[in-house]
Amino acid sequence: MSILVCGSMAYDNIMVFDGRFKDHILPEQIHILNVSFMVPELRREFGGCAGNIAYNLHLLGAEDPLIVATVGDDASDYRERLATLGLRQDFVRQVVGTYTAQAFITTDLDDNQITAFHPGAMLHSHDNDVRAAQNASLAIVSPDGRDGMLRHVEGFHAAGVPFVFDPGQALPILSGDELLHCLKLARYCTVNDYELQLMSSKTGRTVEALAAEVEALVVTRGGDASSIYANGERIDIPTVAVAEVLDPTGCGDAYRAGLLYGIDKHWDWLACGRLAAVMGAIKVGHRGGQNHQPERGEIVALHRKAFGKAPMLD
Repeated sequence: MSILVCGSMAYDNIMVFDGRFKDHILPEQIHILNVSFMVPELRREFGGCAGNIAYNLHLLGAEDPLIVATVGDDASDYRERLATLGLRQDFVRQVVGTYTAQAFITTDLDDNQITAFHPGAMLHSHDNDVRAAQNASLAIVSPDGRDGMLRHVEGFHAAGVPFVFDPGQALPILSGDELLHCLKLARYCTVNDYELQLMSSKTGRTVEALAAEVEALVVTRGGDASSIYANGERIDIPTVAVAEVLDPTGCGDAYRAGLLYGIDKHWDWLACGRLAAVMGAIKVGHRGGQNHQPERGEIVALHRKAFGKAPMLD
């Protein structure tokens, strides 16, 4: 049985400006802004929500995670990476004449960021039909093209496949009614604390009312404890201590992979949340969304150190 991972595949182009934006952007001249930053450091990372989540499921040894995504004519490097990892590409559709989604991120010495994002092939995500995937045990609908997300939600519901609704960065492009509709069709939902407040504002529903729409509402809070609202209770999952925090990019995706793994194994919510927290902690100690490479034994060891016991990763 497969876990279907719907969402973006993207390249993250990360540039570091050896200075401070505030020294070059004049507030009184912001209406005629025209600046250029020399960026001596540049790296290109594999990313996107679907790519990151599937990568972390692969680390956990999940059986046959399947990415459902759209890419452009420039995706050969990403496709080669998936092939090397042994991740199937049955539902990675190439959209001719487009670029793969990509972010261009410039960071200064104060960790301020200026980001431009080109969605490219992601806007064609509705060309995929999740009902074509056979033997799916679980799925997640992560940030993607708006029409694609809505179609995937409907497709999984029609096929009877339980899924996690993960609106993330797509929250601004989904209306309150659309968000509520997706929640009603989903089995689970996961957001960060800011996204939860935005969802509450757009739908006019309290956190408790939103949680009542799904079997479990999972809320992450960055470096603070995450919470799982399920069965009328709130289960708090403490963060896992790390030696060094290098890069939060992709931590939420790593967390979601741990969550999916536990749900698929029919673990209780405490166990699911703990594995999710461990995966997020491992990721934050590495730059980029897919550069951490722990063996499963290392994952188990960190879990045991943090929580006194560890699940079986079979």
